[in-house]
Amino acid sequence: MDLFSYGGDSDAQTGSGLLADRMRPLTLDEYIGQEDIVGPGRLLRRAIEADKVGSIVLYGPPGCGKTTLAHIISNHTQGKFVRLNAVDATVKDVREVIRQAADDKALHGSKTILFLDEVHRFNSSRQDALLPAVEKGTIIFIGATTENPFHYVNGALMSRSTLFQLEPLTAEHALIAMRRALADPQRGLGYMDLRADEEALDHIAAMSGGDIRRALNALELAALTTPPQPDGSVVISREAAEESVRRPIARADESTQYDVLSAFHKSIRGSSDAALYWFLYAVEKLGMDPMTFIRRLIAASSEDIGLANPQAMVQAVSALEAYRNNGWPEAKLNIAQAILFAVESPKSNAVYTAISRAEAAFGRTATTEVPLHLRDTHYKGAEQLGHEGYKYPHNFPNHYVEQAYLPAELQGTVFYEATEQGNESKIRLNQQRRRDKG
Repeated sequence: MDLFSYGGDSDAQTGSGLLADRMRPLTLDEYIGQEDIVGPGRLLRRAIEADKVGSIVLYGPPGCGKTTLAHIISNHTQGKFVRLNAVDATVKDVREVIRQAADDKALHGSKTILFLDEVHRFNSSRQDALLPAVEKGTIIFIGATTENPFHYVNGALMSRSTLFQLEPLTAEHALIAMRRALADPQRGLGYMDLRADEEALDHIAAMSGGDIRRALNALELAALTTPPQPDGSVVISREAAEESVRRPIARADESTQYDVLSAFHKSIRGSSDAALYWFLYAVEKLGMDPMTFIRRLIAASSEDIGLANPQAMVQAVSALEAYRNNGWPEAKLNIAQAILFAVESPKSNAVYTAISRAEAAFGRTATTEVPLHLRDTHYKGAEQLGHEGYKYPHNFPNHYVEQAYLPAELQGTVFYEATEQGNESKIRLNQQRRRDKG
């Protein structure tokens, strides 16, 4: 059962059906890109050619070939191939496919492949309906998603599927697809007396952002709307191409926002240019809230800088106040200043490490008793309970005296170790002096 078929040659001749659908590759040899996944000898290619595809999840950006790959699998399987779109499919639809698949397997020994497009649009309860059938082998599941599957696909379903991550296609891939369409008289535009300037093709390829579907749709629009020459031929010029495709709108889905925020934080550790770029790109291009990045900057000021330069926290909190008081874009400079100050500060993760070590110590102690000399003595009778012996550091030279501060079972444990970065180099010397006295 192949639900991908188009109307054939007549569709191309009459212009019925989108060019991108008509030109969809039918075989692996026609497939464009993703050589690491379906190149000669690769696992998925071998499985497709042998009709041994198991449950898989295809993850990648729009137009990179996920649906096309499912189309090719449908052409290679001897079983039934059913496609559902998660946008409008219901649990009832899924259960009907599973029921029919169980009957086909019991009566004829045949398999059923269920292709669920845009699986990220299927909520958790609807995905749960698939799980028993996948576990029993009643159906072979193929899911396609543009969103991070670890955010949107149930863990149980992911664990029973092989994940294939498809990479974004390039302008060169789009050029290959367009030239094929121009030359193909059956499925493409080759039936027309049509020529496209190289500049026009280059522009469409560049503006398509690696999305072959977008490139072919733009090519078809240019071909069908460009007035013919006196001899009846059609020439797609650079100007016609510019009118047929616009710069793609940046994607701002949840996964992209997480990725951009991650890129921003990681750039704080090593690149002023990148940190500033990701911040401005997210806010001005994707429309993300500046507060999200200010909060992350405050966190990074302790996680990645800490006492190596305590002023980073001051700058970050000041940027927060500037944004609250002045709003956007007036606070843009203040936030940028705090970002650059953080990136150019000496780095230390000693605060983060100290917290991790202290929290890990909880697991090594059953219960923790506060040492007697550290307990509260602001009441009558404290001395009778033995709550005495605390040495007041300010009564000693350099305002320090050696005494036990940790619980007895953790004596000698070190959580915070200052680095030699920035201001922490002074703290490190102070720590060493104290240890030498101890």
